[in-house]
Amino acid sequence: MSIKNLISLGLLVFVPISIAAESLEWDALVVFVLSAIAIVPLAIWLSTATEEVAVATGPSIGGLLNAVFGNATELIIALSALKAGLVDIVKASITGTIISNLLLVMGLSMFLGGLRYKEQEFQPIVARVNGSTMTLAVTAVVLPAMVISTSNVVEQVTVNRLSVTVAIVLIVVYALTLLFSLKTHSYLYDVGVAELETEQGDDASAPATPHPHKPNLPLWIGVLLVATIAVAFESEIFVGAVEEATKGLGLTPLFTGVILLPLVGGAAEYVTAVRVAVKNNMDLSVSVAMGSSLLVALLVAPILVLVGQAIGQPMDLSFNLFEVVAIIIAVALANLISLDGRSNWLEGVLLLATYAVLGAGFYFHPA
Repeated sequence: MSIKNLISLGLLVFVPISIAAESLEWDALVVFVLSAIAIVPLAIWLSTATEEVAVATGPSIGGLLNAVFGNATELIIALSALKAGLVDIVKASITGTIISNLLLVMGLSMFLGGLRYKEQEFQPIVARVNGSTMTLAVTAVVLPAMVISTSNVVEQVTVNRLSVTVAIVLIVVYALTLLFSLKTHSYLYDVGVAELETEQGDDASAPATPHPHKPNLPLWIGVLLVATIAVAFESEIFVGAVEEATKGLGLTPLFTGVILLPLVGGAAEYVTAVRVAVKNNMDLSVSVAMGSSLLVALLVAPILVLVGQAIGQPMDLSFNLFEVVAIIIAVALANLISLDGRSNWLEGVLLLATYAVLGAGFYFHPA
């Protein structure tokens, strides 16, 4: 068993501890921290189970499972927050997940991979396709903000209708990207299907000893279901404490959504992307980072808009100007750096520095 799985097993102890803390009505900050830690191993096991089921079911169904469950943790947390009426935090989490995947995850992957290998290569065509699709996502984010800023008076019902229309278009586009990546141009995305390697003590320098990998499908389907239910349960605890805890820390809903929530919900993607980058598989690392951003922009955000309308917690795609600018910067820089299909540690530093600067901006933003 790899070190990652051992650590994630050990961290599961925080699940009953966080449940006890919430039941005994401990301080909100303590419950917030405990539930956040508990979500991390659950997210890792959810991701691992998805990968194992994907291997067992084959490339097509496996790719679809990865596409649907790739950001399940973030979606579950966001749905819990939306149900609780924390619309501002939910919207900020969409911005944060896109930014953190493009800047933090890709930055860490390129930096740590670049320390081990002088220069790493990946398929530029996949990065270009993802970059082009992300441009549509940026347009969807910018459009409602432009409508509001260029009009004297815009009623909320108009913004909601515009957001629903855009959400439907984005979901259709996401379905078409699945058709493109899993059917008509699947050969471009071979690296995107989870690559499960034999690890010797989780040592990246140790030579792999390949052998046929046949996952126990019923077992991993069970793990997938249990992990999903557990994440949903922990998300309720986490969301119940997040508002009071972050206020106590002097953090705004904007900073909480943009920085803290993606760090909790995206732990599995971060671990996977960085781990394979250190093993010189930048193809998979870039696919994980950019694919996760696409999933959030084209599927998670539209689902949240539609669900919000259905449950009486209207959520729109009207982000504030600073969020819009941050997303544009992240997408533009990620596209620019990935254009040539090569990476090094300095490019990783540039992405991480941009994330740090934007994070500081969100921290000091008075919203």
